[in-house]
Amino acid sequence: MVMAGMLNGRYTSPKHDPEKWLPVFGQDHAQLPIRPDMADILFIKTSSLGDVIHQMPAVTEARARRPDARFAWLVEEAYAPLVRLHPAVGEVITVAWRRWRKSLLSPATLREISGSLRAVGADRFDDIVDSQGLLRSALIGRFAHGRRHGYDLRSIREPLAAPFYDIRHSVSRERHAVERNRALTGLALGYELQGAPDFGLDRARLAGEGTRYAVLLHATARPGKEWPEANWIALGNRLARDGHELVLPWGTPSEQACAQRIAAAVPHARVPERAPLDQVARLIAGAQFVVGVDTGILHLAAALGVPLVAIFSGSQPRLTGPVGTGPLTILGTHGAPPAVEEVMLAVDALRPEH
Repeated sequence: MVMAGMLNGRYTSPKHDPEKWLPVFGQDHAQLPIRPDMADILFIKTSSLGDVIHQMPAVTEARARRPDARFAWLVEEAYAPLVRLHPAVGEVITVAWRRWRKSLLSPATLREISGSLRAVGADRFDDIVDSQGLLRSALIGRFAHGRRHGYDLRSIREPLAAPFYDIRHSVSRERHAVERNRALTGLALGYELQGAPDFGLDRARLAGEGTRYAVLLHATARPGKEWPEANWIALGNRLARDGHELVLPWGTPSEQACAQRIAAAVPHARVPERAPLDQVARLIAGAQFVVGVDTGILHLAAALGVPLVAIFSGSQPRLTGPVGTGPLTILGTHGAPPAVEEVMLAVDALRPEH
């Protein structure tokens, strides 16, 4: 109830009829017309890395359908370098929730939060599209000036977020994340989806010239999504015998330690320095192929069209699997990871010499 008071509104418990309490803060999308002359649009998709990449085709399509508009993107600070690579994004506004929550009540953190929220409210937008669908993103969106769009109660990840939107749209939760983002954006901006998703990233422009290599993405934030270290060593040795240089990126100290153990057991394998995401994108773009578990950089490889073998073991690829225009093989599913030989056969099918 304190939250409602902050926004000069009220809401009742979700156990009541949703159609009675949702309109307290806004209206269904059919009740408000889409403006044909919009010029300034803010997208809210803060995290995670995979979610941010899944939003990119929606932004590419919005640029094609609204060429006169200016696009801004509100995103977690760590992902800002990647968002800036998208040619349609003119302004990037950052928040640092993942860092703030570690010391949420410290004076320094509170000052930083206040400054970020002032930045969110500094501009006026015609439309604000929150495809994150979380209470946190909806609350941040209330500080932005403009007409707020989001998922309706039956479509959203966190139902308490829905009342904070001015216009709510129905998008099936059975659709892939990329298509959900595209659909919400199209409904908010008044156009129908057309064609295949385009992530807006140019692999040829990002890839540098130099040594040919393959990338092994062994690291993931959720232990249940991991593929055994012994499997990576076995796969790496098979690839090394074929003459491939192998690169093992990492993001945390424990991931670095794992990468170093794999590299120590595999010839021609190296562990790069940790780098911001725009540099990681260039590393991925220059790879001959990528093999990886379900992690954000895997989705980046798919978005860039790099030949890819995706290993699933703790999640299901149907709704959040990698999407891209390059050669792409998805192996395994929740509770049923692929064997080394199965992955090797998929890699062989990707390599031009095979």
